[in-house]
Amino acid sequence: MYPIVRSPSCGGHSQQVSTCVRHRPRGRIAAVLGALVVLAAMVAATPRAMADPELNVSAPGDPSPAASSVGPIDGPSLDGQGTPPTVHPANGATVGIAMPIVIDFSAPITDQAAAEQAIHISSDPPVPGKFYWMSDSQVRWRPFDFWPAHTVINIDAAGTTSSFSTGDALVAMADDATHQMTITRNGDVEQTFPISMGKPGHDTPNGTHYVQGKSPDVVMDSATYGVPNTSPDGYRVHVQLAVRFDNSGNFVHSAPWSVADQGERNVSHGCINVSPSDAKWFYDNFGAGDPIVVTNSVGSYTQDDGAQDWQL
Repeated sequence: MYPIVRSPSCGGHSQQVSTCVRHRPRGRIAAVLGALVVLAAMVAATPRAMADPELNVSAPGDPSPAASSVGPIDGPSLDGQGTPPTVHPANGATVGIAMPIVIDFSAPITDQAAAEQAIHISSDPPVPGKFYWMSDSQVRWRPFDFWPAHTVINIDAAGTTSSFSTGDALVAMADDATHQMTITRNGDVEQTFPISMGKPGHDTPNGTHYVQGKSPDVVMDSATYGVPNTSPDGYRVHVQLAVRFDNSGNFVHSAPWSVADQGERNVSHGCINVSPSDAKWFYDNFGAGDPIVVTNSVGSYTQDDGAQDWQL
């Protein structure tokens, strides 16, 4: 879980702690390229656009990690510095079906195609997907559609391995036309909540989002994005049971002050307001990687904040 600081969109600045990327001098590019050429030749025979099956995949629901564990293995590293890349999700993790794979290198990668060829992602059943680069030292991979529920995914990123699993297919559909959130688990409707989303000018953007983190208590402060607390559109409030679904300050959270509006109209600054009891259920059931899909709102999620995986 990432710590929550403050939310700018719904009041305050939201910050995600992630792996630090240490940039190394570009004078080492030759070493990088040399390692990549060797690795590309080693793996060229294996397609990388699909998470394909392996013989040693753990059975779904088995809480024990697969045979390989996180850590360096013999052989050249992608950055040529003897430092293997880091991989998320971590070995043994259980995540939601919208969680992307994130691989951070300790130096910029100049030959991205060769780097992709040096990364092996497998699952049973096979799941098609794609690579995309968030920076010159971070590549991500996600399936074209959501991961299947209860699937074991294995990663071998030229020196670092990880095996993680998906849990139930828990999906929240927030429909701005009906002001309702419909939650399904493994295809069956489990909950329907009345909601209030972003009011005009603060519209909750359409798109597929996923849980980034959550906190039992968050300070939302409009002053953090330039709107004084004393202005007509300003606020400073403690919000409880906050589940963050982007890195620009939007949460699903308890909003007792807007219960009368929930199911009727939009009154928030971009967050999804639910009642205290519904917020408790949502907080207890939704975790990292579980998708929240917003439909029939205004605009799309275009923030370049590291949470736009499903818009790419």
